[in-house]
Amino acid sequence: MKLTDVVTQKIIRLVMNHQDYRVEVLALINAEFMQYAIDFFGRVVTAKFKNVDVTVDWYKAEFLDVALPSDQLIINAGLNKKTISNSHKSTRREIILEVTLEHYEQLYKAIQLLSSQASDLDFSLTIKFRGVSVELTLAESLIVINSLAAKHAQIRGGAWSTAGKQVEKPLMVTLCHLFGVKEGHYILRGLSDQKREIDFFLVDSNGAKYRCEVKLMGNGNSESADAVIARDSHVFIADKLSDLNKIQLTQRNVHWIELNSPQGYRKFLSVLNTLRIPAHDFDGDLNIHLDRILSQLFPE
Repeated sequence: MKLTDVVTQKIIRLVMNHQDYRVEVLALINAEFMQYAIDFFGRVVTAKFKNVDVTVDWYKAEFLDVALPSDQLIINAGLNKKTISNSHKSTRREIILEVTLEHYEQLYKAIQLLSSQASDLDFSLTIKFRGVSVELTLAESLIVINSLAAKHAQIRGGAWSTAGKQVEKPLMVTLCHLFGVKEGHYILRGLSDQKREIDFFLVDSNGAKYRCEVKLMGNGNSESADAVIARDSHVFIADKLSDLNKIQLTQRNVHWIELNSPQGYRKFLSVLNTLRIPAHDFDGDLNIHLDRILSQLFPE
């Protein structure tokens, strides 16, 4: 999933104003899932109607067809790619075909057993799409619901990852522009001395480079703090930091900025001055400056 420029700008504004940006990501998750659900129900109606007189498992025949793309097969079987990768150390096509079919067979048997035991439950799901109406049994409904749940989990995981990747670089450039750091004093990507890829460098007047790490992370996310240590970063900019994160970063002489604290972004100027990166403070309202900067970064 790709964040639109509008959502990216909204997240930057919220983070800079120490407000929770997660509502924007959640809105994006909901919108993409609802669209997928509508499309999926349309495919279910078409498949069920086409196989109305077929006694075999129509869902298996249509939604686990070996001709389908791997990612689609995984979701239709109610799985996710990471589970397959962790269990089988591979996501090769042949592995996916084997695992999705095996998982679906187990799921189908479990649902059939549950349906037979729930004889006192009269449940059916009726879907009407473009004038065609079909009715799903309890077992068929549970299979469809399970697949939708897997898709929602996939969209949710991808959205949070995308939010970080899409926003972090523009956020750093916004901070640099806000405090007058010229383009020659920052680099968007490069390699460290250890040949690790770094997302952002600050550069002083002598050409010395300072590795920067940006993470939109929750409070106490030790995994993100570990990434800073692994990359031997000089500057760490985060949405939120736990007290332990701050202690660990300070002990390692890493300059940290917590944007979620009131006017937390202002500490970036102090870091720039400490590293002798040419910069200056700004006058006036933050949001007016953000309007100007973001209109330059995201021209219409």
